[in-house]
Amino acid sequence: MAEPVRSLKPQPAPPAAETGQHKSAAREYSEAFIVALALALVLRTFFIQAYKIPSASMYPTLLVGDHIIVNKLVFGLRMPDSIFGFTPLADEIPYGRYLFEIDRIHRGDVVVFVFPEDKSKDFIKRVVGVPGDTVEVKGGMLYLNGKLDADPHAVLEFSPAQRAPNSERDYFGPFKVPPGEYFMMGDNRDRSYDSRFWGTATRDAIEGRAMFIYWSCADDSSPLSCFYDVRWSRLFHPVR
Repeated sequence: MAEPVRSLKPQPAPPAAETGQHKSAAREYSEAFIVALALALVLRTFFIQAYKIPSASMYPTLLVGDHIIVNKLVFGLRMPDSIFGFTPLADEIPYGRYLFEIDRIHRGDVVVFVFPEDKSKDFIKRVVGVPGDTVEVKGGMLYLNGKLDADPHAVLEFSPAQRAPNSERDYFGPFKVPPGEYFMMGDNRDRSYDSRFWGTATRDAIEGRAMFIYWSCADDSSPLSCFYDVRWSRLFHPVR
């Protein structure tokens, strides 16, 4: 008895619904959105973050209305201070601390850090004193380890006649920076609320180093006005 002949014609694939491979467009968009959101949160938490400059304390390096990108991984991997304002498993997770370090913080770095007097705020200043340095301010001028600091970024607005001996802005120290802490000052020395007034910032409080200006607008009163008065020459200018 002859064997039945099997057809060599390709058989039609089973319907997509039967294979479970079909996804609705809504589900695909939802999954893509969730993945993109998760990636953005990871990048913002551990790698890079955007900030807007609200004051003139870092003039002329940074102007009011500058928008900058900060490298948050340059010094190491730092845990955020909280997750959406909460600290679950606080006993197990070292919130606000570095898990490991990559590069040390150098004198002259422009850094973003958690403000010691209000941990809900971020400040941006220049590191002028590292652990072991002796910092002193005389007549508004900065002295490091007994020598006048020739910082090309520093700006002084007030004259010697406007200096007050009892003002921490004009006369401070000498002060030796403790281990693991950093002395911060704004480049606009006479308009900066910095370590002369509230003390040092710890290593763990420093979140990252400023990289470059990605947007800048002279009129920062509203998001719309910021697009009409752009400082084009400042775009992608490195922060040094």
